[in-house]
Amino acid sequence: MNDDILKLDNQLCFSIYACSKEIIRLYRPFLEKLELTYTQYIALLALWEKDNVTVKELGERLYLDSGTLTPLLKKMEDNGILTRERQKDDERKVLIKLTEAGRDLKQKALQIPNSILCSTNLSAENAICLREDIKNLLKYIYSINETTSKK
Repeated sequence: MNDDILKLDNQLCFSIYACSKEIIRLYRPFLEKLELTYTQYIALLALWEKDNVTVKELGERLYLDSGTLTPLLKKMEDNGILTRERQKDDERKVLIKLTEAGRDLKQKALQIPNSILCSTNLSAENAICLREDIKNLLKYIYSINETTSKK
């Protein structure tokens, strides 16, 4: 039996994992200027698209569980970026709303995507194709995991 299939460099998961880690590292200097972590940044990206959402909705959008999301949101609230408020009709639901400071960060973050793209040496077209391939893979794998977890 050929065991090349078990070589680390032949693993799709490892290539995606290592690439993700390195891309996040590229973001660090830009995000440090805004006093944000990468996870805070992606939470803000989602909230800039759609504000006033529940923790559950935000978690689903970011593929994060509440155990990861709750401390992240608490820190962002402590930093004045957002507010968390329990819904009066259902105390189990917590609404997330950006503050003015959270909305203002959007302007400061506008240059980040182009700066990151330039850092990767990818053309805009190649970056878009790669992103779409990864999004399709994620959607497919997520649907498999959802189906499997319901059994």
